[in-house]
Amino acid sequence: MKTFEEKKFNIPELKGISAKTVEEHLKLYSGYVKNANSILEKLPEYQGYAAQDPFAPYVVGELSRRFAFEFDGMRNHEIYFSSFEGGPQPVDPNGALSLAGHEEWLSYDAWLTTFKAMALTRGIGWAICGYDPVSKRLRSYWVDEQHLGQLNSVIPVLALDMWEHSYVADYQPSGKKNYVEDFFTNLNWRKVEESFTKAKAAE
Repeated sequence: MKTFEEKKFNIPELKGISAKTVEEHLKLYSGYVKNANSILEKLPEYQGYAAQDPFAPYVVGELSRRFAFEFDGMRNHEIYFSSFEGGPQPVDPNGALSLAGHEEWLSYDAWLTTFKAMALTRGIGWAICGYDPVSKRLRSYWVDEQHLGQLNSVIPVLALDMWEHSYVADYQPSGKKNYVEDFFTNLNWRKVEESFTKAKAAE
């Protein structure tokens, strides 16, 4: 069976986010990869029990539902960590991503204000910006946990982890706003632009 491979990230020293937090956070990412692979390995086994055990199909169903959580957790973190690689780089005001953003939100600052407000809402999950190749529009949206709220056809290009493990050790619960500010300080917008270019290729 073909399995998912854990990606390695070259993350530089970050403002506000400690190396220890990054280390522990990467362990959680590794767990999502392992759990996604484990579910794929176990599904055929439980499917084979279906003829003898009437409860087996329910186990298969629950494992299949759980797969979305593990798989999206894996992919969300890959977007998050890759956006730090190469060190901070400013947004290109003349880049394709900025121009598309201006069409949707009139200005970068308008988008950023709305995005930060969404990230600071109560609850655990992700603030995500993605591109919809069907409508050819950028969308910002909130995902509960790892998987509830993903928009069909929208390809994420930027993902901000708002689970407590991503910031509490460095900022305490009261420092959530500072974490969001530091995320954008550390962000390599060239990486986001690359993801946007790939998403547009899906049109």
